[in-house]
Amino acid sequence: MQIKTVLRRAQLLSSALVLLTAAASTTAQQPLRTLLVGADQRPAQSLDGDWHYLVEQPPARELYDGKGNIRDNGYALNTHPNISSGPHNSEYDFSTAPTLKVPGDWNTQDPTLLRFEGVVWYQRDFNVTPPTGNQPGTRTFFHVGAANYRSVLWINGKRLCDHEGGFTPFDCDATSLLHPGSNFVVIAVDSTRHQDDIPSVSYDFYDYGGLTRDVSLITVPAQFIDDYKVQLAHGPTFAANTAAARTVDGYVHVEGASAGTSVSISIPEAGVSITATTDANGRAPFHAEAKHLDLWSTTSPRLYKVELRAGTDTVTDQIGFRDVRVDGTRILLNGKPVALLGANMHAEAPIRGGRAITDADMQNILKMLHDIHANYVRLCHYPHDERMTRATDRAGILVWSEIPLWQRISFEKPEVYSKAVTMLHEMIRRDQNKASVIFWSVSNETPNNPDRTHFLTDLANEARHTDSTRLITSALIGPHSSGDRIVQEDPLMAALDVVGQNEYIGWYEGTPEDADRKTWVLPNKPFIMSEFGAEAKYGNHGSPNDRWTEEQQANVLQHQFDMIRRIPQMRGVTPWVLMDFRSSTRNIPKLQDGYNRKGLFSETMQPKQSVELVRKTYTTNPPVKPE
Repeated sequence: MQIKTVLRRAQLLSSALVLLTAAASTTAQQPLRTLLVGADQRPAQSLDGDWHYLVEQPPARELYDGKGNIRDNGYALNTHPNISSGPHNSEYDFSTAPTLKVPGDWNTQDPTLLRFEGVVWYQRDFNVTPPTGNQPGTRTFFHVGAANYRSVLWINGKRLCDHEGGFTPFDCDATSLLHPGSNFVVIAVDSTRHQDDIPSVSYDFYDYGGLTRDVSLITVPAQFIDDYKVQLAHGPTFAANTAAARTVDGYVHVEGASAGTSVSISIPEAGVSITATTDANGRAPFHAEAKHLDLWSTTSPRLYKVELRAGTDTVTDQIGFRDVRVDGTRILLNGKPVALLGANMHAEAPIRGGRAITDADMQNILKMLHDIHANYVRLCHYPHDERMTRATDRAGILVWSEIPLWQRISFEKPEVYSKAVTMLHEMIRRDQNKASVIFWSVSNETPNNPDRTHFLTDLANEARHTDSTRLITSALIGPHSSGDRIVQEDPLMAALDVVGQNEYIGWYEGTPEDADRKTWVLPNKPFIMSEFGAEAKYGNHGSPNDRWTEEQQANVLQHQFDMIRRIPQMRGVTPWVLMDFRSSTRNIPKLQDGYNRKGLFSETMQPKQSVELVRKTYTTNPPVKPE
């Protein structure tokens, strides 16, 4: 059996490698598609605003041919029919079509598209002036913060690139397709669900489609900084007030640079100013002791201005320095044990609804977190807008970040594993310099079977290999119960630094009081009770045992907190969920109306009774202790 398992895993990884190699070979002739680290910190020509759109009902024959291949004619060409004289072959016209705001989902902007899942075509004209465009010694990238789920881009009628995955950015080198003056872009965005997508066909959050994050043009020199990591040196141990606690290291990668290219790293307020040189792969590692360095923490979220230079390219970022690791069942932040008190949060905009995309959205989310006295948030179940992790860096809120491997995933298929690796790398690459992000989560609520365990173990190891300075986690379900004894024996725990446990005693299982009798048997690892709670419609009142009432939700949480206090391995809690959020699977009229109602706050930020309970509990008698 063990031999078969080893062979099967080897076959899975080998097949995935073949797929990745084939993909690289296929795209070798295409313009460079990358992910510019710190793209939001670079000067850019914003393309946010009004975009014309056309809706293509399934089957999407303008985007795909009969075999599912992408077409490069039709809407992509942006032709304009001569309606007055005819005849004409193109029966569409972007110039007279209505508009959608970008960034934004289409579902909440056009009432007819509220539940639409399919292809929407976006088009915009824009002007290119130097230094943007095909200028000597420069390259211009078309930046998309996120487009859900598949997207294909054409510039001036020529295909530029495509991308799969709805929650991470991508940057495509458009230099050769741009010209001075007027240009146009067409982007087809397809939110259709498929079994082998990530997430798959069934999930309990809304399938918001569209260009949901910022779109811009970013111009850089021919040799430019595309990737960097600047961090506190992460050794085998950590001790505050030592030279090691003032040592920063990392790397800067310069695309197009030859070996020996000089790179400067400057952190003026920390007294760091050093020079490194690139190797044959364009990577310049560095290591330096700061003269003085205040560590980032939840009570003092200190950020430093970091300046990186290579030739004529400069990137400036705001970065905090901290150490996170585990010791037995403890989670250590800068060498001190920490208790994580927070909530789950979907990327849902408070009050107005739709995707959370603006600075005001982020401030509203932070306000709710501050209202419950949280020091931690689980950003579920996918990477959120980069504005969110910038905001948590400034606010001192610790973050769990996750890729959307949720339940019904085809874990047995190598091509799905390849997609998961790409999404993991994109999540890590974008936020690897965010001090607030301490967890990379590889999944949520997945079935306990050999295919899934092999898949996620390999993915956890890939995450650890990619970034060894953060903790790897996953939210598990399905502990074994025997009476009031609950035993978690999921083999995936062996690959995790910290284990998330989801359970809904008092809502999906038993009564709130049943939690009082439960005894948990867990391994010697730090655990976070990553989901628990009950649904309540704001303003719906009754007794503590009347379902859907604010009183019953508070009752469930109270008994949960009491139970969690008796579990010695617990180091964090995140009730499900901070705010009510839209879900196409929640359709009980007058109670849900298309929303998951487990929020502590309503979708318009109205506090339910549970808010006061959670705030008081976190302040006076936390359900978890640092050690």
